[in-house]
Amino acid sequence: MTRHVLVVDHEPQLLRALDVSLTAQSYAVATAPDATSALRLAAGKPPDAVIVDLDDLDPPDADGTDLITGLRAWSSTPVIALSEHAAPADVVEVLDAGADDFVPKPFAMEELLARLRAVLRRTDRGGGPRTVSVGDYAVDLTARTVVGAAGRGEPVHLSPTEWRLLTPLLRNPGRLVTGHQLLRDIWGPGHDEHSNYLRIYISGLRHKLEPDPAHPRYLVTEPGMGYRFEPSGGTAR
Repeated sequence: MTRHVLVVDHEPQLLRALDVSLTAQSYAVATAPDATSALRLAAGKPPDAVIVDLDDLDPPDADGTDLITGLRAWSSTPVIALSEHAAPADVVEVLDAGADDFVPKPFAMEELLARLRAVLRRTDRGGGPRTVSVGDYAVDLTARTVVGAAGRGEPVHLSPTEWRLLTPLLRNPGRLVTGHQLLRDIWGPGHDEHSNYLRIYISGLRHKLEPDPAHPRYLVTEPGMGYRFEPSGGTAR
């Protein structure tokens, strides 16, 4: 089975070197020069692993730590971070943001490939796909499929943006996910005032998943704060 790796690097020379080395090892490689395009690629076709060079991956887009945090809001894909800045405090910050491993630069390509194999092995031991029930639907967060309970009915298609919105809600059942967090993780910094984006996409998800979209029971609005997934289907609101 071919493994898909997303490489995020602002430095063209290193980006090409990683692309060539990973392709030679039979990985399918996608590349991105910045955090926003990386999140879009990951949402459109979830990779098996992400390698991100934190150096020079700066605003106005988002820095490397923002990228890792944004990815972690909806994905458990293993992340390996690269950086010349290997002070203990930097390593702690990156790992706390959600990275699975930290490789200081410069590094031997053989070491990076070995670390990539290691995080992929840990993923393999993590078990099968995680499926969440939303009313009459079974949502597979790994395969990104939505089917009727017990296989009844036609599969439901969700857009990449709908997946990026739905996944953090389902991964945090019963907990508030703030609108600010969702806007930042999905559309990036600078979109805090665009709450209408969330209303439009939440409405679309409700029409696809809720038995009565006008009175949602599972994808619940917390006025002025954000949204919450209620797995038991609480009081309609």
